[in-house]
Amino acid sequence: MRTIFAQPDQKAARSQLAVVVENLRKQFPRAAQLLEDAEEDILAYMAFPSEHWRQLHSTNPLERLNREIGRRTEVVGIFPNREALIRLAGAVMIEQQEEWMTAPRRYFSQASMAKLYANDPSLSCPELLPLSAD
Repeated sequence: MRTIFAQPDQKAARSQLAVVVENLRKQFPRAAQLLEDAEEDILAYMAFPSEHWRQLHSTNPLERLNREIGRRTEVVGIFPNREALIRLAGAVMIEQQEEWMTAPRRYFSQASMAKLYANDPSLSCPELLPLSAD
């Protein structure tokens, strides 16, 4: 199974997935079918530049964001209404986005983002923020 994700590009990964599915089909037909049906979903990250793959594999940033939202909501305790909760969670997400955009070590580098926008002319590259406040 790991050999699928060790491939250098999406085409090679699709070929390897077909090999893995065939190897599984005899002994584990349901698993093989599940893997085959999920091909588009499990290889979707490979449509992005390879520099992004490591970050896209991980759910760590999402888990960290969820913990931060949980920490901030515990301080408040009870919210007067749903909108108040949404405002607080939204503020935490905006704060995180700004941190990712301006931190000395960006989550995605400017060079890799430029490559992403260059690959799809229908997208327009947003104004990139400077790396420091100077």
